Amino acid sequence: MDPRRSGARPLNAMPVVVPDASVLLKWVLPSDDEPDVDKALLMRAAIRDEAVHALLPAVWLYEVGNTIARRFPMHASAWLSALIKFGLEEASPSQLWLAKTLELTRRYEVSFYDAAYHALALVHQGLFVTADSRYVNRVTEAGSVIALREWQPPHITSPHRHRRKRGSTL
Repeated sequence: MDPRRSGARPLNAMPVVVPDASVLLKWVLPSDDEPDVDKALLMRAAIRDEAVHALLPAVWLYEVGNTIARRFPMHASAWLSALIKFGLEEASPSQLWLAKTLELTRRYEVSFYDAAYHALALVHQGLFVTADSRYVNRVTEAGSVIALREWQPPHITSPHRHRRKRGSTL
């Protein structure tokens, strides 16, 4: 059975993180008014160094793009291109993901957008990381969610440290 289809991870797989748009935006927005940028950049480095594996729903680009294009139109093309070139993996929608997303939306009265990231973490035995502490407080009992300010990279020495992904500019 293909572990990616079942949601199971091989025992030796690196930890899965599902950063939402609030985290990804901190990678490119001016940092003078953004809290927890240091944590977001630490996550970006952990992904780049292959200490963690990032997985995202396809909606990430539209959420991030909407914010950047509206708030920083002069930088939108460059910043969005850099994020795309980083090569973040987008998970294909599945029935299990959809069911979990709808369950979170209904049970906790949260947006489908937020639940889409969270459900992905639940289905893939990962951790949903968001800067939205209100969301975290609302859904903590569902598990697999943490506020960005609380996130810590794994303390694993990877044989791939300092190796950049091909085509990565971030």
